[in-house]
Amino acid sequence: MLRRLLAHAFWAVIPWKFVSEPAPQQPAVILGAPHTSNWDFAFMLGIAWRLGIPLRWLGKHTLFTSWRGPLMRALGGIPVDRTEPSKVVDEVVARVQAGEVFGLVITPDGTRSGHTHWKSGFYRIARTTGMPVVLGYVDRTTRTTGLGPTLDLTGDIAADMDRIRAFYADKTGYHPSQRVEPRLREEDGNADSASPAQA
Repeated sequence: MLRRLLAHAFWAVIPWKFVSEPAPQQPAVILGAPHTSNWDFAFMLGIAWRLGIPLRWLGKHTLFTSWRGPLMRALGGIPVDRTEPSKVVDEVVARVQAGEVFGLVITPDGTRSGHTHWKSGFYRIARTTGMPVVLGYVDRTTRTTGLGPTLDLTGDIAADMDRIRAFYADKTGYHPSQRVEPRLREEDGNADSASPAQA
């Protein structure tokens, strides 16, 4: 209840509009894209808390050391040891099998500038777990943010990415100049070394 009240206050005071599809009713991978600013984290918390979505997100294990650990976990963080990224999928599968309903937020265009492709960790996690993919977005042109449609991935990477590209075609992100076109290296015939931890 408190989180939902905070979310209503957040959307009431910022100059952005909350425009969203309903919350998913099953465990889902939520894409946070285009990811161009630290503001995106605040937007995602505002979206999740407004819709009542139990939020989960992946972060490198060093973010969970000392006093930050309890705070990061309280905000939905799942620590990832990048030397053993396969454990991430195992943990997500275990949560799904235990009946937990949550949204796993992944920023496929990464957290650093200079990327030319999306990382494919979100795709592998969704296909391995059977979780649908919800298209979360940030669009500075319209100053709107929220959740878009929910997709079930088919395994046909090009076809699935065409549907994703169609949705994000007019979404600019907070800093439009830093937007990365939704394209995986696999579509270009190149191996993508991204692990779930880098998703």
